[in-house]
Amino acid sequence: MIIIDYKDARPIYEQVVDKFQKLILTGALEPNTRMPSVRSLAVELSINPNTIQRAYTELERQGFIYTVKGRGNFVAYDEKLLSVRKEQLFAKLRELVKEAGEIGVEAGELAGWLLGGQEKLGSAGREGE
Repeated sequence: MIIIDYKDARPIYEQVVDKFQKLILTGALEPNTRMPSVRSLAVELSINPNTIQRAYTELERQGFIYTVKGRGNFVAYDEKLLSVRKEQLFAKLRELVKEAGEIGVEAGELAGWLLGGQEKLGSAGREGE
C-alpha cells in the first residue's frame, strides 16, 4: 500500500501523509473505511509508531481522516479535500514555472511540454520495461 523512499529528502511522516492523501483522493481508500492501526502500519513499514501517529495527526488536521475513540482512524473523504489538493499542486506548478522562467525556459515551451509531454513520459516509462 505504502512504500517509503529513503532517498527522498522529505521526512518519512510527510511521505506517509502524501501517500495516504493520494490513496484517499483517488478512491483507493473509500470513505468511512478503517485505516490500518498505528502499530500494524509501523511494523509493516519498519518505522517508529510515533512517525505513523504524527502522519495520522496531520491527516486528521487536514480533514482526510477522523478518529473514533476506542475504534481507530477512518477515511473522511470530502469534495473540498480534492480542491485543497489541487490548490497545493497548482502552488507547486507556480513555483516550477517561476524557476523555469529564471533559467530561460519560455512559456510556450512549457505549454508545449505540458500538452505533449504526457505521451513522451508514457513512452519513456515503457522503454525501461
